[in-house]
Amino acid sequence: MKPVIKLVVAILPILLIIGCGSTEEKAEGAAGDSVSVSDGGASTASASDGSQLGDGGTVTQAEPVPVVEPEPEPIADKGSADSDLLSERKIYFEFDRAEIKPEYQDILQAHANFLMANPNSSVVVEGHCDERGTREYNIALGERRAHAVFQFFSLQGVSKEQVRIVSFGEERPDVEGHDESAWKWNRRSVFVYAE
Repeated sequence: MKPVIKLVVAILPILLIIGCGSTEEKAEGAAGDSVSVSDGGASTASASDGSQLGDGGTVTQAEPVPVVEPEPEPIADKGSADSDLLSERKIYFEFDRAEIKPEYQDILQAHANFLMANPNSSVVVEGHCDERGTREYNIALGERRAHAVFQFFSLQGVSKEQVRIVSFGEERPDVEGHDESAWKWNRRSVFVYAE
């Protein structure tokens, strides 16, 4: 029996070293969702590939998505009521929340109408956070914010292939500062249309 114990004691440190050799970090979001983030940057996911945060699912690190700078305004009928709403490319969230506020329903509906009327158009929905919280938590929260917009679009009938989501967490603040007057502008989702 003693040779078996000696063998286990000799192998155990090797197994610990192998198990700790990963550069990936795992964190739990507010709802217990598991999120993987490596040193390479923000987590990305295509909303159409089924990866999402929620119901115990995981989002894994993907290749960075090249972001296309927005046009001044998406192509739309200038006489339509939606054209003013389409110029709005950001919606904002409460602290530590991913629920869409009622005051942004009309803006989201205008973008959904545009995407349904223009099936060759696509949009990247970026999720952003303020600087509070860990990097991993903020990536997960940004992902949930972008996914909330994706779900809204899906419920309106927008094709899943037209919408991609990406989370930048706290990495791209809109306003520099370390108080609520800056943080409220950094808790957002941004719509970036492809050319």
